[in-house]
Amino acid sequence: MKAYVFPGQGAQFPGMGKDLYESSEQARSLFEQANDILGFRITDVMFEGSEEDLRQTKITQPAIFIHSCITAQLAGDAFRPDMVAGHSLGEFSALVAAGALSFEDGLRLVQQRALAMQKACEAVEGTMAAILGLEDEVVEQVCGGITDEVVVPANYNCPGQLVISGSVPGIDLAIEKLTAAGALRAMKLAVGGAFHSPLMQPAQDELRAA
Repeated sequence: MKAYVFPGQGAQFPGMGKDLYESSEQARSLFEQANDILGFRITDVMFEGSEEDLRQTKITQPAIFIHSCITAQLAGDAFRPDMVAGHSLGEFSALVAAGALSFEDGLRLVQQRALAMQKACEAVEGTMAAILGLEDEVVEQVCGGITDEVVVPANYNCPGQLVISGSVPGIDLAIEKLTAAGALRAMKLAVGGAFHSPLMQPAQDELRAA
């Protein structure tokens, strides 16, 4: 059995997709189609932008979606999964890869999602952090004990690895407390907001309307 899991935010990197654009006519066509749908040349940011440019949610999400979908399409007959899944944003890439959603419709939805989440990010500065080496219950207790800032468990990736999300001061405080509690690592992620937290509620409401 073969399964593919598509990535979410944090998987972006400067130059992403440039090799595909330069080596494949099919990829170039899809990238240019994406530029047209989005109304700006996201390829310029993907190929030449900085890490900071790519960390903007309104850029990050469509960039990763485009890169994931094109990579899957270029695999051709070699891409024959028995199942697909996605991590957050990656769910949209997985739906396109499975043929349940067109590339065009998927990109339009991702753009709406990204713009809505960008607004939420700008309203309250937030971030996320990966916590390694602690029981889930310990992380939950530490987050629950921080009452003057927003900090919540967000992604239960696997035993011993949990991602927390919240305001920047809240995450900083949680990292300090979780490190003291014995975490093997407690590190901020390269994301532009407090995703999968109550701070994203305005974006959820807006996306539901889309």
